[in-house]
Amino acid sequence: MASLKALENKKSIVKEIEDNIKNSESVILFQYQGLTVSELSELRKQLREVNSAFKVYKNTLLKRALDDLNVDLTGFLEGPNALLYSTNLLEPIKVISEFAKNHDKLSIRVGILSGDVADLNTINEYASIPSREGLLNMIASGMMEHVRNLAIALNLYAEKKEEN
Repeated sequence: MASLKALENKKSIVKEIEDNIKNSESVILFQYQGLTVSELSELRKQLREVNSAFKVYKNTLLKRALDDLNVDLTGFLEGPNALLYSTNLLEPIKVISEFAKNHDKLSIRVGILSGDVADLNTINEYASIPSREGLLNMIASGMMEHVRNLAIALNLYAEKKEEN
C-alpha cells in the first residue's frame, strides 16, 4: 500500500494538472519519444517566448485529472506523453505545429481548445490561421487598395477634365 506522503504527492500533481487545464485556453497532448534533450530544450524556449509551457506527467495521474474534469481522452493516454498548456489560444499551437513539421519524432495527438476537445485536424486548422499582425496587415492592405483605386480614378478624372 502506498504511503500517505506518496498519496498526498499524487493528489497535488492531479490538482496541478486540473488547474493547468482549467486556466488554459489551449492544451495540447503530444508524444515526444525520440527527441533529444537539446531539442526538448529548444521547444521549451520557443514556448516560453509565447508564455506557454509543457510538462510530462504520468498517464495515470493525467487520466485521473481528466476524469475529474469530465474530459474524455481515452485512447490517447498511452506511451510517453507531454502536456502543453497556455493562456494564449493560437501562438502555442503555431509553435508546436511548426516544431512538429521540423522534428518528425514529435507528434501532436489531441488538444483541448477553449474547453472543447479538438482532434488533430482542428489543431492544424488553428495552426494555419495567420498571426494577429498578419491579420492586421491583411485588413490594412485591403483598405489601402480602395484608397489607391480611388486615387487612380480621381487622377484619371482630373486628366480627362484637363483635356476638355
